[in-house]
Amino acid sequence: MTNPEERIADIKSPASSPQRHHRLQASLKDVLDLASTAQAPLGPVERATARRTFFRVVEHLEATDPFRSIARVERATSYSQPLLVRHTYEYALSDESRDIFLRAFFASIELDLTGAHPELDFEVLTPRFNGFADYLVDNFFLPLKASTRKTPQPSPAYHSAVLSAQEGVTTAHGFIGTSERLASLRWECLVRDRHRCVITRHFSSDEYEARFKLDGNDASDDDGILFSEQTPGQLAPLEVAHILPHSLMKLDRNAEMDASRQAALAILNMFDKGVAHIINGVDIDRPQNALTLNMMLHRYFGAFDVYFEPVPAASNTYRIQSFLSPGTNVAFGLPVTRALFVTESRTIDPPSPRLLAVHRAIAHILHLSGAGDYLDRILRDMGDNYVRADGTSALGHMVALGLHGWTGNAVY
Repeated sequence: MTNPEERIADIKSPASSPQRHHRLQASLKDVLDLASTAQAPLGPVERATARRTFFRVVEHLEATDPFRSIARVERATSYSQPLLVRHTYEYALSDESRDIFLRAFFASIELDLTGAHPELDFEVLTPRFNGFADYLVDNFFLPLKASTRKTPQPSPAYHSAVLSAQEGVTTAHGFIGTSERLASLRWECLVRDRHRCVITRHFSSDEYEARFKLDGNDASDDDGILFSEQTPGQLAPLEVAHILPHSLMKLDRNAEMDASRQAALAILNMFDKGVAHIINGVDIDRPQNALTLNMMLHRYFGAFDVYFEPVPAASNTYRIQSFLSPGTNVAFGLPVTRALFVTESRTIDPPSPRLLAVHRAIAHILHLSGAGDYLDRILRDMGDNYVRADGTSALGHMVALGLHGWTGNAVY
């Protein structure tokens, strides 16, 4: 009897060409080993040699990239593998991170990282290159997109008490103490961010109602300014959004991390070596990995359509930009520069600049390669339980995401 992993391997995405079905997928074990933080940095000569060969390969494949000739209306059925690989390298945040990427890349295409390679056999290299690109999408970008669409918004202790009474435990969805941590995270972020969306500055509509019922016309915001003295209508339902998704640290029934998440965290090292330690275990649910946003901006931020660009020489200050349409940007006042809130006592950490930088890098890679639209199409089909009549539904992706717990009734 075949196991679920074998059944997934037998499911071919009709959106893919026959050639794509035969591409060599990068070895999970190799990429995990090569993306390890234990690897020593490359020397200057090794790094320069590897970079030259890397760009020779990428530029050759960019020149013949079939994605370039796809009509705009059909582009969501595919993405540019050369651009995804190029930008994943270029948007890595340090030389050490780029070294990790180069090690994994050269191992995947089976080339000596330090060799000069005057002659390159692209008939052999192309399927290996495409397999590496697909590996990054299947094991990192797609799971990340699927799991950042929504952060649960539990209330404080009541939710946990009800859950415990029904299940006899305080564990939900494979997370130890998930409900309590998320309730605490929501409270801390709302306090730190003064019950305001960090982008629009709209005040929490729920908190406004609670304060008005208590104090009437004397109700004021967290800065002590009366609401009656502020512009009317500047209210919105607010949510707490993870910068990197809660699901990255999900454990299985044996309290262990499955291979899918190990792969995603290993690839994360290609963006910023060691950044996974910031979100290790329960730290994934700390205020440094979260922002207060209104409901729609939470959705766009989670989809990597909105990102935070640090303002030079200005602490905790960002230019908030997007890949959204001009009309949507106008509706949300984007782009806009904001200094993020901090508590006077500094007892609640501000959002981590490193995590926001990784989020920004991912946003650019997805946009510039076309992978964002491609993955959004897959996720829309999943949400609608839709199998396309033209055979372009990525069924293998859909099954794998569900099997590994990246999606579900509650999307983390």
